[in-house]
Amino acid sequence: MLELSGLPRFDTILPAHVEPAVRSLLDALHSTIERLQDDPTPPTWANFVEPIENESERVGRAWGVAAHMHSVMDTPEWREAYNTMLPEVTRFYAELGQNLKLFEKYKAIRNGAEFATLSPARQRIIDNELRGFRLSGAELSDEQKPRFQAIQEELASLGAKFSENVLDATNAFAHVVTDQAELAGLPDDVIAAARESAEKAGVEGWKFGLKMPSYLPVMQYADSRSLRETFYRAYSTRAAEIDNGFSKPEWDNGPLIGKLLALRTEEAKMLGYNNYAEVSLVPKMADSTDQVLGFLRELAVKAKPFAEKDLAELQAFAKDELGLDTLQPWDVTYVSEKLRVARYAFSEQEVKEYLPEHKVLQGLFGVVEKLYQINIKPDSGPVWHPDVRFFRIERDGELIGQFYLDLYARDTKKGGAWMDSAITRRRIPDGIETPVAYLVCNFPGPVGGKPATFSHDDAITLFHEAGHGLHHLLTRIDDLAVSGIHGVEWDAVELPSQFMENFCWEWDVVREMTAHAETGEPLPKELFDKMLAAKNFQSGMGTVRQLEFSLFDLLLHMDFDPARQSYMDLLAEVRKEVAVLVPPAWHRFPNSFSHIFAGGYSAGYYSYKWAEVLSADAFAAFEEAAGPAGSVLHAETGERFWNEILAVGGSRPALESFKAFRGREPQVDALLRHSGMVSA
Repeated sequence: MLELSGLPRFDTILPAHVEPAVRSLLDALHSTIERLQDDPTPPTWANFVEPIENESERVGRAWGVAAHMHSVMDTPEWREAYNTMLPEVTRFYAELGQNLKLFEKYKAIRNGAEFATLSPARQRIIDNELRGFRLSGAELSDEQKPRFQAIQEELASLGAKFSENVLDATNAFAHVVTDQAELAGLPDDVIAAARESAEKAGVEGWKFGLKMPSYLPVMQYADSRSLRETFYRAYSTRAAEIDNGFSKPEWDNGPLIGKLLALRTEEAKMLGYNNYAEVSLVPKMADSTDQVLGFLRELAVKAKPFAEKDLAELQAFAKDELGLDTLQPWDVTYVSEKLRVARYAFSEQEVKEYLPEHKVLQGLFGVVEKLYQINIKPDSGPVWHPDVRFFRIERDGELIGQFYLDLYARDTKKGGAWMDSAITRRRIPDGIETPVAYLVCNFPGPVGGKPATFSHDDAITLFHEAGHGLHHLLTRIDDLAVSGIHGVEWDAVELPSQFMENFCWEWDVVREMTAHAETGEPLPKELFDKMLAAKNFQSGMGTVRQLEFSLFDLLLHMDFDPARQSYMDLLAEVRKEVAVLVPPAWHRFPNSFSHIFAGGYSAGYYSYKWAEVLSADAFAAFEEAAGPAGSVLHAETGERFWNEILAVGGSRPALESFKAFRGREPQVDALLRHSGMVSA
């Protein structure tokens, strides 16, 4: 783990290496800081910022590997190694953020003559550092600082525990089907995967679980209503206090939610803010909680009539065509798929047969190569699992960056999909250190010797994460703290990822990423037209669902008082305002809402919708460049998007970057049009 001159040594790194490696790097950084904070020499970028940045990067690289392994290979050994050092790492950075001597040094640079000569990127780094010190409690009294540090430590530990509880509860559930009739409606590849899972477990029948490649097809295709109910109840009560037959009391995230919220509120009050939401917004694009609430509620007013229409259609179809007088929560996904098939004469499973993994990757890489005139090639490097692949990006033969691709679901991998940085671009004495990214998904793997096939939603997820990856990999900024995704406002960081999703709805892209798993035939244009017609199917319901999550998150971190109401009561209030589908009282969605309790989106979940406005408007520039008959794979516009959005990273405010690309401030019109929420 101390070999930081190249790629991480996943072939030789062991859990036992984490503690000695990270501790030695922390000691080295501590020594550098002690030397610099007491140095009487006036601080400059070269004699003060750079030495700290270099040592901090070494810690970040090694600790980043440990955190990555905790996410993708969560074995007992890696979990213990990560959790052993987590409090120490958190404590170190909490103390660092409260170091008044360092704070004064950064202020001296900000107020000194050198500041005007620094590049805009470096000026922004200095300003961000000063803001970071204030948010880390540097201006607190000496009596308050130990408590503030303790809060940071406990928050980190609670967040890690929250995530582990969700993973453990997800993995603990297994349902074995022994009656083949109960498999009716399920796709062949899902049945085959369940058979393989049962064989590995040494049981007869078909074994299903709560990982998405198993859970989602059951909810979407299983004709057995009782089977769907079993899975719905299990999934929606994970990591909760409810006795569901497989959870353990120690996995209940309810008490953790209470502690997390109380600690965040205490932290906010100590910093002089009214609530944690105000703290969360300080480094974001949005100006105030009122602005965000107004944005969400305005969107809800526009979306709810469409959502109500979606639900009415669903209920009518369930009653008239499927004989379901009452639409239960475990029926919604199933009936939606039936309605989609009836209305548009295709099923998602039919489309999935045209999306083998190699063609989807070929399509993705083709889009990126055409937009930015770059080349993506297979590369070699140590990996953490045999399924992981490694690629390089070049332009005119010059290396730009590299990325790992870990696509398949595993028991030791946390759920969801994400991008993370392994190495960040920066200038070093030998030249430019090129960036490296992790792209991680949880897609179904190959079954029965056949290549993996992805749903269209899977393809959209892959394009989304690739957008994050490109934001990190195509940066041209050489200063670590604002290079790639670093320093980008949290509510703008989803712009490049959501932007990429749009290409999955373009015919000249889709036809290049499809080949039937059996015949090799490309997706028929007729089927694509049906997909396009169905693109905004239930978009109203989907939008209000995201608004429900966003409002719940924001209000939970604003004026929520646990003495007055429970977080489930607050969620009920939010649902009354914006939702059209209300789950049963025993549903425990918050207990697995890892985004806000373990994933950095606390009081920031709204950023998905906020950035969707940016991304839809940005994509509209490609639509305008294409014209009625052209292609959105417009290299000239792609070059501008690279130059003004991707290349600049966090070196300037995101709104400035958007205006530099679009020539104006963002408008919500494109999002409403793309979502089909425009009145005829």
